[in-house]
Amino acid sequence: MPRKTNILAQLDWLTILLYLSMVLLGWINIYAAVYNEEFQSIFDTGQRYGKQLIWIVLALAIAFWIVVVDGKAYSFFAYIFYAVMLILLVGVLLFGREVAGSRSWFDFGSFRFQPAEFAKFATALAFAKYVSTREQSVATPRNLAVLLGIVLVPAALILLQNDTGSALVYGVFVLVLYREGLTGYVLVLAAGTALLFVLSLLASKPMLVVSLALIEFFSFLFLSGRLKEALVGLLVFGGLSGLALGAAEMLGLETADEDLLTVALVLANMVFVVLSYLKRVPRVYTAILVLLGASLFTYSVDYIFHEVLQEHQRTRINVLLGLDLDTQNTGYNVHQSKVAIGSGGWTGKGFLQGTQTKYDFVPEQSTDFIFCTVGEEWGFWGSTIVVMLFVALILRLLFLAERQRSSFSRVYGYCVVSILFFHMAINIGMTIGLAPVIGIPLPFFSYGGSSLWAFTIQLFIFIRLDASRAELL
Repeated sequence: MPRKTNILAQLDWLTILLYLSMVLLGWINIYAAVYNEEFQSIFDTGQRYGKQLIWIVLALAIAFWIVVVDGKAYSFFAYIFYAVMLILLVGVLLFGREVAGSRSWFDFGSFRFQPAEFAKFATALAFAKYVSTREQSVATPRNLAVLLGIVLVPAALILLQNDTGSALVYGVFVLVLYREGLTGYVLVLAAGTALLFVLSLLASKPMLVVSLALIEFFSFLFLSGRLKEALVGLLVFGGLSGLALGAAEMLGLETADEDLLTVALVLANMVFVVLSYLKRVPRVYTAILVLLGASLFTYSVDYIFHEVLQEHQRTRINVLLGLDLDTQNTGYNVHQSKVAIGSGGWTGKGFLQGTQTKYDFVPEQSTDFIFCTVGEEWGFWGSTIVVMLFVALILRLLFLAERQRSSFSRVYGYCVVSILFFHMAINIGMTIGLAPVIGIPLPFFSYGGSSLWAFTIQLFIFIRLDASRAELL
């Protein structure tokens, strides 16, 4: 029979201390970001920092309520939470208010509520519930299909709200599957797809496909150990390329060298497949299919970029990749943010002394770009402390997740870690120009009740599950 525990004694107070430290620092930096000499009191509820204090007090009340509820309730009601959030996501599409081009807010007078922020923890609960009730591996096609549906349904609804940044967060659930037994090749495939997307925008597509073919030959050699067949493929490709280029030169054909190399590549692969079939070489068809898929994806990037992505998203990607040096329009936020952070130097300009923030050079400086206030006023060392707080919290949560006796608690813990890591990495990355501006908040720092409450709920549900880990099996 499971033994009862003293919940307050079992709470992980180190995690709670990290949470309180980050919330306090976030509040102070919101005060600095929107400081007004006419309203100097940090408790002035007419200003953003005063309103944030109200959100903080209510967040602490929510946290207290979460930890006094029986931990088993979060598993029992996981699908109900998920269903309610889906209803709210549909409702906001029909009855929500449009803010900055995104219809993702319910407006109740002076109070606004964003369901997309809360849908993350509900999805994490449903995700953990499903994984914990499966006897088979999550890597089976049926389980993967169900889990993919759990993640994609809210992501699609959020995407319909024109909130691409929040929708992208749902991609991090694949990291949780990796912990639960999914092969690492999926992560390699995801990283390779992202890299190929970027290279397809920067490089010549025929030359990129040729490079992929060369990588294919060497990968095949590494995996199969068949040196002879790999060398034959390379020699055939080299010979055909030389013949094609030489013939074009002799005949005076006005054909681009890239197109000739592509033709040679196709013919070389045909020879390669025939030889491999005759000699019964393993894995050759896998290699060819991977090359074919990568090549098709390369040539489809232009369609995705121009027809699927919206104009402001295309512009932001171009600015990030250096294809469009726009420091006055789309690139203005990032440019001013980098100036603010860079001007802080090693030790910063001092509390309330940031000129970039004080004179509103950086838009959204209390929300998405709150980190530039940290960099300008507290400098490199202050920014390092903030980053280390996030790292400490993430590492602590990983430790807590691994000590869970319940698979539901462990999976949910990894979901929380993945969401926090994505928000932290992308938000800080976009303020220093290393990630596209997709409009997601910095957890516990950015201004806003929905964001603070949602992250508080995510975190304290896991803290509560960890406190009753001896009872949850």
